[in-house]
Formats: sequence, structure tokens, C-alpha cells
Amino acid sequence: MNVEPIVLALVIFHFLGLALIIGSFALQLRRKQGFEFGTMLIGAITQLVTGLALVGLLQVSGEEVNNAKIAVKLIFAIVVLVAVLVARSRQAKALSTGTSEKKAALPFLHLAGLAALINVFVAVLWH
Repeated sequence: MNVEPIVLALVIFHFLGLALIIGSFALQLRRKQGFEFGTMLIGAITQLVTGLALVGLLQVSGEEVNNAKIAVKLIFAIVVLVAVLVARSRQAKALSTGTSEKKAALPFLHLAGLAALINVFVAVLWH
């Protein structure tokens, strides 16, 4: 079975997920409050799902996969997702209690963005 068209479609969606994470992160770097985590959450879920699907398809089709690299990328993808979820939750709690959104959510916004950027470096530089 020729899985190449499916793989190409998944790669496109994988890159779109990456763009949602890093683009949203970059646009919010100067904000002090009112962070928008919905876009980052969609991107993180997209990255995780498409990444797992890509690895599965490649393995099923007999392609060789660097399992160590995939494991590292999976860890960073999970870190991004968890950081976004924690940031979103802490921001909601801060808004309901009247405390600082910046202190509550900003470190996790930075963690999500940094982990996504590291994941890009792993993808590109690890051969």
C-alpha cells in the first residue's frame, strides 16, 4: 500500500500545528495579561496526534524510524501540551481570584514555546 500521500498530508498538518504553537507564542511574548491559549492548545494536540500517526504509518510501511529521536520529540511534545494546559488553568484561576495572570500563566507560556522550539531543533539537527 502506498502511504506517501497520507504521510505528506500528515506532515502538512504537523507543520500547521507547529505554526499554531510558535506563532501564538511569538505574538504573545510582549503581553502582560490576557493570554490566548486556545490556539496553542489546538497546535499542541495537532502536533502530538500527527506525530504519532506519522511514526505509526512509517513503521507499518517498513520505513526505518529513529526511536530515540522519536522518544525525545514525544517528550517535548507532551511538555508543550502539559505546559499549555497548566497555563490555561492557572490563568483561569488567577482571573477568578483576582491575582496576577502574568505570574500565574507566563512561565508556562514560555515553557511551551521553548519546548516547541527545542523540538524543532531536535527534528532538524538530529540525523
